[in-house]
Amino acid sequence: MNTLTVQKRDMAKKAKQLRREGFVTGTLFGKELNGSVPIVIEKKEAERIHRECFKGSQLFVELEGKKYDVLLKEVDYDAMKRQLLEMDFQALVKGEKVHSVAEIVLHNKEKVMGGILEQMLEELAYKATPENLVERIDLDCTGWKVGDVIKVSDLEIAKNDKIEITTHMDSVVANVIAPKSNEPEAEAAEDTEAKA
Repeated sequence: MNTLTVQKRDMAKKAKQLRREGFVTGTLFGKELNGSVPIVIEKKEAERIHRECFKGSQLFVELEGKKYDVLLKEVDYDAMKRQLLEMDFQALVKGEKVHSVAEIVLHNKEKVMGGILEQMLEELAYKATPENLVERIDLDCTGWKVGDVIKVSDLEIAKNDKIEITTHMDSVVANVIAPKSNEPEAEAAEDTEAKA
């Protein structure tokens, strides 16, 4: 599991100044912590975590020599500036359920038969204890065909009684639709030519 070393933030310094100095600001919070702890992360380290993990990932955060089992709760990323602004982490409590999300990843999209694949859901919300957290759901699209609809209730994770799904079970994760036909337009063009 990934480990990220962080430091307590000096609140006298503004976030903009810290960013200029090569840091990303953030917060570490949780039931067993006394309030939320403002932190700073070295930019390079924050970018590594951003590349390797996504919202809902479980990792360790080391602060002042103590390791916390945490969930990456929020990432504030400025796409225009391509800059990480803030990362928030929730310290986990053994045996206590926590709200999280799992990323939904579709594989072999090119092996869908004769239709257009639409991904309707990018992530799934759920509640689970730290030992049952799921970072991502991988779906193989091989052999899917027009008319196929995959709902949350069809996913393996939905059958796991240790995980409480909070996204609606009838929500569509992905479906395969028929390609739009251009025939009516072609016929209309032919009619125009015939009249000319």
